[in-house]
Amino acid sequence: MTQNSLKRMFFKRRQVLRGVTGLSAALLASRLAGCATTTDSDATPTAGGETASSSEPIKLGLIAAITGPSAVSGESITRGLTIALEKINASGGVMGGRPLELVIRDDESTPAKGVAAARELIEQEKVALVFGGLDSPVSLAMLPVFHELEVPYMGVWAAATSITRNEFDPNFAFRVSANDNIVDSYLMRYAKQELGATKVGLVLINNPWGESNQAGFEEWAPKYDLDIVGIEKFNDGDTDISPQLGRLQEGGAEVLLMVANAAPSAVAMKSLLRLDWDVPVVSHWGPTGGRFPELAGEEAAARVVFMQTYSFFDAEGERSEALMSKLQEKYDVKGPEDVIAPVGTANAYDAMNLVALAIDTAESLDGPTLRDSFYDLPTYAGLIKTYEQSFSPGNHDALNEDDYILVQWKDNKLVPFQG
Repeated sequence: MTQNSLKRMFFKRRQVLRGVTGLSAALLASRLAGCATTTDSDATPTAGGETASSSEPIKLGLIAAITGPSAVSGESITRGLTIALEKINASGGVMGGRPLELVIRDDESTPAKGVAAARELIEQEKVALVFGGLDSPVSLAMLPVFHELEVPYMGVWAAATSITRNEFDPNFAFRVSANDNIVDSYLMRYAKQELGATKVGLVLINNPWGESNQAGFEEWAPKYDLDIVGIEKFNDGDTDISPQLGRLQEGGAEVLLMVANAAPSAVAMKSLLRLDWDVPVVSHWGPTGGRFPELAGEEAAARVVFMQTYSFFDAEGERSEALMSKLQEKYDVKGPEDVIAPVGTANAYDAMNLVALAIDTAESLDGPTLRDSFYDLPTYAGLIKTYEQSFSPGNHDALNEDDYILVQWKDNKLVPFQG
């Protein structure tokens, strides 16, 4: 057993944020700031990081954008995790009756803040696992912390390929979300087979997430007989990218493949309207995690087709109905059209249930033991799919291309794409 594993065997309970509800970003941030008070527990440490008390809560962390332009993503993830956690606890918890407890930290979409939060959650709050948020740069920056301290990471939104396909051995990063490399194949296949394109232009955010997708698009383009006529990058904070789009237009792009979050994507679409260029835009899911329709305008937002992993429209089954009922009860959601950033909620809901199964399978909170348990999970009939052998040593992504769908904004609501 490693030194870090031994450290996690002896810890005292600290009471933190519990029962997270649908708070506004500002109110949630305020309450998070007020959760610094801690108390000691009389529970006696035992082997494997558990305590002698069968009722001792098991802490799980969430590091996501709770405030800022991507706060919608953090709220949707929090909702999915919370509803699943409450269901698990109401059913008896894990490891023979221990409840789960969610400890939330706001990364503000900033890698440095994510890194600090990861270390604090593991070393001070003693969480057994950390869920990640929307931003790939944040998740990538945090990976060395998880591997140094040997605590599993579970991604529920960030899609950069190298989050799970990394160089760490053993690999502590898992994901119930999209993988850029698979998404890039999916988007290019759509451009080729459904839109009949032969030439595409790439519009990419200038950060590690954009780089991840550039690599994927360049890998898949020859396989779909697509010519990439240009690769244009832009930054958060840019107010006009007409020159970049103009070059793609001159290059003969028949479809634009866009990768960016809500605010920069809105800038791209406004610039496209200025050019009066009526070209199809097919996007990764970044804009669905923020205020894209508000920032881009309804006309521009409606022109974009996005990939997703789940839609609450036409969703059938007991779990879908139960989750929608809880969203209506806890967050005053009227119907599918009111579910904010649906993939955040759906991915997080399934991820929390898989993590609970992993804890029960491991019968331990020791990081390496918990990591290994993900390879031996029982079949789980989830919201997005039925998970059979969810993870393997060669594959830490639970979702694949068959689990993706297309959606679009219509009347400021995210609805299934009708073609």
